[in-house]
Amino acid sequence: MRIRGRGWRKVPWTVRYRYGAEAASQLRRLTVLATHQHCRVEFRGHAKIGPGFRLEIPDHGTLIVGDGVEFRHGFYCQILGDGRVEIGDRTTFTSHALIQCSTSVTIGPDCNIGQSTVIVDGNHRFRDPDKLLSEQGYDFRPITIGAGASITSKCTVMADVGERCFVGAHSVVTRDIPAYCLAFGTPARVVEYFGHPEQRPASLGG
Repeated sequence: MRIRGRGWRKVPWTVRYRYGAEAASQLRRLTVLATHQHCRVEFRGHAKIGPGFRLEIPDHGTLIVGDGVEFRHGFYCQILGDGRVEIGDRTTFTSHALIQCSTSVTIGPDCNIGQSTVIVDGNHRFRDPDKLLSEQGYDFRPITIGAGASITSKCTVMADVGERCFVGAHSVVTRDIPAYCLAFGTPARVVEYFGHPEQRPASLGG
């Protein structure tokens, strides 16, 4: 690395945030693999694992991470039972994302998951008046997020999100969103379809 003029001022930054961050990422990867030999954890290529990365698989669950995936900061994934989480190539989690899985969560390639977004495949049952919430169990369903989808900050996802969808900040996805749709709100509703006209889902009407 050749340094000219005042370029030396950037050397500490480069050492810490480029070379140091890469070394720390690889150390975290090795630690994850070493502490999860009882289950299936695969990194299929290079992945950037930022500070605060936490993986909890107490049983025989599965985590598969594609090439070029980036976990920037504070990522937490909990996989219970035989749950399976698969993350496609080049997907990015910006900050403090949470995935909780007991069935399956599949995230396609080239997705963007915003800050403090929660992806869960289960909902608490709560309607039995004679039982506490903690005694009523859960309703589970697999979750799929299509290729190229963008889910922005502070969203909660409890249903499928189609290919190339854009989900606005603070949204709560409780029903499936078709591909190439803009959706936002609590609960999230489709407000625009931007795909090819001939592929417009019939469920969206005219």
